[in-house]
Amino acid sequence: MSSDGDVAPLPTAELHLHIEGTLEPELAFSLAARNGVRLRYADLDALRRAYAFRDLQSFLDLYYELTAVLQRPEDFAELADAYLARASSQGVRHAEVFVDPQAHTSRGVALDIVMEGLAEAFGRAEQRYGMTARLIACFLRDRDPGEAEALLPHLLRYRDLVIGVGLDSAEVGFPPELFERVFARAADEGLHRVAHAGEEGPPSYVRSSLDRLGVERIDHGIRSLEDPALVTRLREEQVPLTVCPLSNVALRAVPELAAHPLRRMLDAGLVATVNSDDPAYFGGYLHDNVAAVTRALGLTPGERRTLAENSFRASFLSDAEKARHLADVAAGFAAPGDLG
Repeated sequence: MSSDGDVAPLPTAELHLHIEGTLEPELAFSLAARNGVRLRYADLDALRRAYAFRDLQSFLDLYYELTAVLQRPEDFAELADAYLARASSQGVRHAEVFVDPQAHTSRGVALDIVMEGLAEAFGRAEQRYGMTARLIACFLRDRDPGEAEALLPHLLRYRDLVIGVGLDSAEVGFPPELFERVFARAADEGLHRVAHAGEEGPPSYVRSSLDRLGVERIDHGIRSLEDPALVTRLREEQVPLTVCPLSNVALRAVPELAAHPLRRMLDAGLVATVNSDDPAYFGGYLHDNVAAVTRALGLTPGERRTLAENSFRASFLSDAEKARHLADVAAGFAAPGDLG
């Protein structure tokens, strides 16, 4: 249940969630103490105050700084387990989770350490929390594309865990086509492809992600509405958009929730989904986002059902798994009082 309690969660898939972005301040301090990492914040209150961001870059600076506390497999396992527990309580039944391998290997933490810890948590997710989880390994777009090309073969050793590749980090000035070659190689290996585009970057980044990277989903995509021809294409091709409302407001991509374009996206026939992005930093997990935009935009129960159904249809689950989850959405929608 969401903390606001006025809208009950439907079964949902979370498709835009950075595992490093679930590092709550309390866990950051705990892991720092365990690993002997000195943080530049005197206490939890000081760290929480640092979570007031001016833009994407100010968030990324803190985000990468705090990854220093993640050093051992058990750190990544504890981080992921905490996310899975929270997500399950908010209706998430399947998660396709981003991880930034270069954020760890660049500071001397081996890829094996990251993957071992996440695999431990994900492997017990169904038994513990009644949900499934897989990884999408993202390339950092503000680093040399050659690094991404060197990383890809190492990711292939974890095919049971890693189902795809993505593109994230600072968007403006780093167009998708810089990573065309590594995405083509990922496609040849049968990996799914997604990319952050159209959050701070222009609509042309969305088009380039589709045309040059061959992505199957667009992460964010809110600026697509500035380009009517692109909106028509997204609707006709039913390209999913993984929207993150609280994140958009926290990073000043949208001035306030009441101005968020989510409803306009739905009205335009776009396959929009709601996700939490980096919930420890942006003030809420998946259902917190749904409840917040429901209040701000006046979403109807039917629109919330559409968002839940879109999430499973946009996932990389098998058709049989999608059908099972969609049946659960229908059952949740029909249950008296479940939609608030």
